[in-house]
Order: sequence, then structure tokens, then C-alpha cells
Amino acid sequence: MDVKNELSHLNDLSVVKSVSLTSALEKELERLILTGELEPGERINEIHLSNRFGTSRGPIREATRSLEAKGLVEVVRNRGVFVRRLSVQDAIEIYDVRAALFGQAGRLLAERMNDELLAELTRLVDEMDVVAERGSFDDYYPLNLAFHNFIVTSAGNRTLTAEYHRFVNKLHLFRARALVQGGGLAVSNREHRAMLEALASGDGDRAQMTHWRHVALAKRRVIAAVDGASRID
Repeated sequence: MDVKNELSHLNDLSVVKSVSLTSALEKELERLILTGELEPGERINEIHLSNRFGTSRGPIREATRSLEAKGLVEVVRNRGVFVRRLSVQDAIEIYDVRAALFGQAGRLLAERMNDELLAELTRLVDEMDVVAERGSFDDYYPLNLAFHNFIVTSAGNRTLTAEYHRFVNKLHLFRARALVQGGGLAVSNREHRAMLEALASGDGDRAQMTHWRHVALAKRRVIAAVDGASRID
């Protein structure tokens, strides 16, 4: 390899390393946001994060630009980058879009159901029944996410899956625990059971309606939770 080609090769490696680092930082920052370690409204401190991850501020800045495109952070001129704070209206609008996407996922999955898919969905719903009886939101929530995620990813439409996850990730910014309202865990899982029965029947129309209705009712619980909090305040 001559000097010119060697320099070109080294530059290519530098670009790959830079892209890989930025991608890794983006995923880690997204995780910190979605788990609540970086809270809605919190400023992204580039110096603190660069020290934490042992990198320069440049890749951190590039990563936040990608997160801005995903709607997870917002840039405030002359102030910095902040974790996005979702308004009630934002959340309601996202629930409406999510309902349409989830309903379609239910229809698609009903048309391709098999014993293996049904067994996994049944296992998740049965586990949620046990946890719902204990009233443990912290144990229920991961199972709830896994159930919804399994339905969407098993529907066989990658575009739908990507768009659904994009909207659901934004909802993590809105931290109203609507599931616990009015015996919400048990109520939520009864809806899961209805969805499961519709999927097992192979009826696409029935599956689409039960899946759409589940998200629509979740939106209603969010509104009730917000209204209740407002009255308390």
C-alpha cells in the first residue's frame, strides 16, 4: 500500500470509529432518557457526559442532534439542549396515532398467527395476571412493554414497527402512570386477554378493533390521571 492509499485507509478507519462512537453514545443517551435518569426538562450537560464517557464533546453533540431528530431532545437557542418535555396535548395526539398503528399490527398478526406466537403471548398475559393481583406497577410495566413489542415486531411489517417504536419512545417522556388509576393493572390485562383471544381466532377485523380499543382506553386513563392530578394540585 502506497502512502496516499495508506492515509486514505486511515481516514476511512477514523470515520468508521467516529460514526461508531456517535452511534454508541446516541443509544446510551437514549437509554438514559427513556429510563428517566435524564428527566424531561433536564439540560444535557456536554462536559459532564464527555467526562462520564471519556470522550470529547463533539460526538456528544452529534448524538444529541440525532436525538433531536427523534423528538427526544430539543435545542433552546442560547441555552442548550434539553430533554423534551411532552405536553398533555402532545401525548394525546401520539396516542391517537399509536392506536391506528397498533390496530393494524393486530390485524396483520392475526393473519399469521401460529402455535409458537400464541404460546408466547399467552405466557406474557398469564404473567401479567399474577403481577396485577399484587398491584406491582414496577413488575407489570416491563411485561406490558414486552407484550406490546412482541405483537408489533411479530406483525411482519418493518416500517410499521419502526414508526410505532418512534411514537412509543416519545410517550416515555410523559410519565403519567395511568395504568394504576381505577384498578388499572387488572383492567389493562383484561384488555390484553381480549386482544389475545382475537388473535387466536385469526379474525383480522376483531383483532384490529381490540388492539385499537386498548390504546384508546389507555389514552382515556391518561386523561383521567392528569385531570385527577390537576384537582389534587
